[in-house]
Amino acid sequence: MFVIAEIAGQQFKMEKGQSYFVHRLPQEVGEVVNFDKVLLLQNEGDITVGTPVVDGAKISAKVLDHLKGDKVIVFKKRRKKGYRVKNGHRQCFTKILVEDIIF
Repeated sequence: MFVIAEIAGQQFKMEKGQSYFVHRLPQEVGEVVNFDKVLLLQNEGDITVGTPVVDGAKISAKVLDHLKGDKVIVFKKRRKKGYRVKNGHRQCFTKILVEDIIF
C-alpha cells in the first residue's frame, strides 16, 4: 500500500514504516502530525484517485528530527566586468516517519 501526498507544496510517494525528509515543519521532535492532502491511494491493487484529494484519507507521521541539508554554493560572475559574488545555502529539513495510513 502506498499513497501520494502533498506536503508543503511538494508531492511524495509514501509507504507505512518509511522515513522521509520534508521541508521544515513547525512541530517539535516527537510530536505526531497528520497530513490530509492525499492525492492518490493504492491498496492491494485498487487505485483511488482524488478530485483533488481522496475523501477521508490521511497520513499519521511522527517528527524524528530537524536538520539541514548539504551546502550548495551559488557563484555569479560577469566576464570582463570584475563582478563576482559567492553565496552558500543550506536548506532546512524535517525527518518524519510514516506511522499509519488511514483511509
